[in-house]
Amino acid sequence: MTKYLNPHTHSDAHPDSYYVATRRYADSYPTLEGEVIVDVCVVGGGLSGINTAIELAERGDRVAVVEARMIGWGASGRNGGQLIRGIGHGLEQFRKWIGQEGIDAISQMGFEAVDIAKQRIEKFSIDCDLKMGYCDLATKDRHYRDFKEDYEWLKSTKYPHHIELLSADRMHEVVGTDAYVGGLVDMGSGHVHPLNLITGEARAAASLGVQIFENSLVTRIEESPSIVVHTAKGRVRAEKLVICGNAYVAGLHRVLETKVLPAGSYIIATEPLTEEQWRRTLPQDMAVCDQNVALDYYRLSADKRLLFGGRCNYSGRDPKSIEGVMKPDLVKLFPYLKDVKIEYQWGGMIGIGANRLPQIGRLTPNIYYAQAYAGHGLNATHMAAKLIAEAMHKESNRIDVFEKVRHMTFPGGAKFRSPLLAMGMLYYRFMDLF
Repeated sequence: MTKYLNPHTHSDAHPDSYYVATRRYADSYPTLEGEVIVDVCVVGGGLSGINTAIELAERGDRVAVVEARMIGWGASGRNGGQLIRGIGHGLEQFRKWIGQEGIDAISQMGFEAVDIAKQRIEKFSIDCDLKMGYCDLATKDRHYRDFKEDYEWLKSTKYPHHIELLSADRMHEVVGTDAYVGGLVDMGSGHVHPLNLITGEARAAASLGVQIFENSLVTRIEESPSIVVHTAKGRVRAEKLVICGNAYVAGLHRVLETKVLPAGSYIIATEPLTEEQWRRTLPQDMAVCDQNVALDYYRLSADKRLLFGGRCNYSGRDPKSIEGVMKPDLVKLFPYLKDVKIEYQWGGMIGIGANRLPQIGRLTPNIYYAQAYAGHGLNATHMAAKLIAEAMHKESNRIDVFEKVRHMTFPGGAKFRSPLLAMGMLYYRFMDLF
């Protein structure tokens, strides 16, 4: 069980964050009481659940979303806001299960996923500070060699957006530090205000007739002879069920909770930077991310604060002071920001699977799931929702490629999964350093 050491990572309400302080959609939804009958019940009010509801409602289904706390309460409303092309890490490792055809299919979905999110924002006029522009950062020569391969591959696919390799002597065009030996610019990726995105999408779902219930913790799920989802004060009867608990799936399904592990991730937000400061730090206002195991990712907010994230924690324990562990990393990169005040600090749980590929599929013919985005869920959640809706309505079998991949069960039971993974990640961190 995760031990939360401060209210910046866990509370019944949204933990205090820059996103909460600047949210534009303050809609609230009722607690589930009595009985509701629908075609599909979605458990989880994050990006996976809400977007699945939108996809299904647009196809004419009656849908209910049941959320334990508030829409976007988990990683969907707390993340780094980076909308980056690609799904999964190192697709070559899955060749024995999915072949070249499957690798190509997932690669193309990685492009499509960003487009789905952008189209949804445009269709429903969601005010979430969408800005295109992203750069991968190389801290080692091998990272830059990987970027070269990625660059050539993107050109071979006729990727429609501007991409550019940057050598070390050009990195100041993107980021104001000497820490990187190169970069890969992608103008087809970008960044958003994630809490405004998910709450805006919830408003869109409600406009389509989706019934959304907050503060309605699921206490029990009956799977046979029909789906009945129970909460403290009510229940939902449905023909089909979609489980989107991700890092908070424990207690919803005994198989799913063994395939995904909650890991802590943390962000600090500075006070608004002066124009001189922000133009020196991120002169093109791009989102950026390095390639280390213990990675740093950062971007500017709409009001030009630096939102700096990282420190993925697999131990199951949160730091006592998020600012205390995060600001030294920020200052190491940008010494000229050492006196800048940190006005917000927060964190939360992301869901990680052993192979870093999102887990999307069916447990039974009428029970679907999506989880384990490994910190890259902003785009992948939108793709997962579309795949689930397509499968339910027999429009495609694209979900099959994800179902062919085997996902390791984390050993040790709930008590020992986090420590075992922490030991494993320390090994990779050591290899990353040396």
